Amino acid sequence: MDMHDHGHVAAVHNMALVGGHRVFLSHLPMFMSPHDAQVIVEAKFLKDGKSADALYFSDHASNPSLSFYTVKPESFAIQELFEAEPAQPLRTRFNATVFRGHLEKGGTTVDSLDDIEVQVTRVVHAHGFAGGAKLPALTYVLFGDSQELFMAHVISKAPDFDQIVAVSVSGSMPSAEELQRGVTIEVPDRPNTAASRLKVKAAVPVRGHVTGAHQFLDLIVTVKAELYFEEGELSSSRMSDKLFDQTAEEKKAGFD
Repeated sequence: MDMHDHGHVAAVHNMALVGGHRVFLSHLPMFMSPHDAQVIVEAKFLKDGKSADALYFSDHASNPSLSFYTVKPESFAIQELFEAEPAQPLRTRFNATVFRGHLEKGGTTVDSLDDIEVQVTRVVHAHGFAGGAKLPALTYVLFGDSQELFMAHVISKAPDFDQIVAVSVSGSMPSAEELQRGVTIEVPDRPNTAASRLKVKAAVPVRGHVTGAHQFLDLIVTVKAELYFEEGELSSSRMSDKLFDQTAEEKKAGFD
């Protein structure tokens, strides 16, 4: 790992990859440096200077049983994606390899997407964990478009969990422009715990808030699929072997 002048540490930051017609990458975080940030971006894939998105979408369509893919990028400081420095603009490109399934748990390389360039087109959500307080309510970020919507649990303070779900939404739907600006979803009267997270087929009333807006959106969210769930690696702010043990919730959800 390399230390940069601004104090951030460069490392390999593996990412979950979801989306059937758009590319969304979600950093797989922990509460200790250098992985202590939640970052979700929209991106495009390039191979030999040409778009490689179709190669991913085709592979994704051919493997419907896979809930998610993963991406192993080159080493860099994760903060470079969302914290600009005076002499260093935000990072918008990095090299990476795409894997079917979880690359740390038996995932296999997609040969056509080995050593590609990832072009970040938009930061969907990003925040560091240092000094953060535990969110009292179960909270998510909504992203995607009219064809495909996802929600990612907002990670705050240990113990916590990472989760990405595919959803359908009804009610006061945010517009495409509002989705681009960012929509936070709060689940009223639901503890912010892994056991209380939104689960498949549950239709739940929620409250949405568009970044920069003053009104709230009354929505009904139905979870179509739980694409990614990790609890153990976010159970503590201290490194230990127990972080990598499968939790009861992970086993119950099939992420063991």
